[in-house]
Amino acid sequence: MTLAGGIKSAVKSTSLISWKTTGKLQKTVTNYIQKTGLGVHSGKLSTVKIHPELAGRGRYFEFKSNIIRASIDYVKESPLCTTLCKDGYSVRTIEHLLSALEASGVDNCRIEIQSCDSDDDASVEVPIFDGSAREWMEAIRQVGLMVAKDGGGKSCEKLAPFLNEPVFVSKNDSFVAAFPSQKTKIRYGIDFSKIPAIGCQWFCFTFADDRIYDNLIASSRTFCVYEEVEKLRNAGLISGGSAENAIICRGWLNPPLRFDDEPCRHKVLDLIGDVSLVARSGSQGLPVAHIFAYKGGHSLHAEFVRQLNRTE
Repeated sequence: MTLAGGIKSAVKSTSLISWKTTGKLQKTVTNYIQKTGLGVHSGKLSTVKIHPELAGRGRYFEFKSNIIRASIDYVKESPLCTTLCKDGYSVRTIEHLLSALEASGVDNCRIEIQSCDSDDDASVEVPIFDGSAREWMEAIRQVGLMVAKDGGGKSCEKLAPFLNEPVFVSKNDSFVAAFPSQKTKIRYGIDFSKIPAIGCQWFCFTFADDRIYDNLIASSRTFCVYEEVEKLRNAGLISGGSAENAIICRGWLNPPLRFDDEPCRHKVLDLIGDVSLVARSGSQGLPVAHIFAYKGGHSLHAEFVRQLNRTE
């Protein structure tokens, strides 16, 4: 086992984060995964192929021969989803796929994505499926994982970011905070007190392995409030949204819920996908810390990740 040459510099510890071994080896998928589906915002079909990759390469998208790493360095502000952008090309709604990859331990992979509807667009969207990460988790389990080797045929240890001191970001009454801990714990709260079907919810769990994520988080679907649907569509969003890929709140138009607190659990799913953008060179993205979030969204999650990534 070795620590590939470029990994040490790519995951340099700072006063805020110490990169420590997890006692595990970096992994990748044993075979490629291919899935086609509709984008929730674009309403267009796209095909995603997830390929095995060498240790130390991390996770990255390939779109029209352009490489865009799954890194906070390429996150572009966008409403209701997380978007990566580089050299004029963008990949939208990456959070559910990245959440599944991070939670299942796919540390290195090449994610080839192409639009099925047009070759002219400089933007493409990851399929939404049923609005959760369940289909991605099932596909990953079907092919399985293997130890990733570097270009010299050697395995590499997997590092994780351990938080050394508290971090806090906020906007109005929303916040994300993290505190040093020996385990990864997430506590998330949402407040829709004017919408009785949702109300105020809190969900807390300790991340130990992919089975916990699979059982408690992966199948929770994205949600929207019925009265906001028309406004979002007029803004050019959720063109592909339907009762097949989201739970719609007007006393819940498409029951049953998979969990009583499914909306809150989905926020945790999003957070894991967004925070996975901390990862570098096949390392773990999700920090070993106690994370508290309240009424957060993708932009606040991204700001939290930028704080974690600051050098000093």
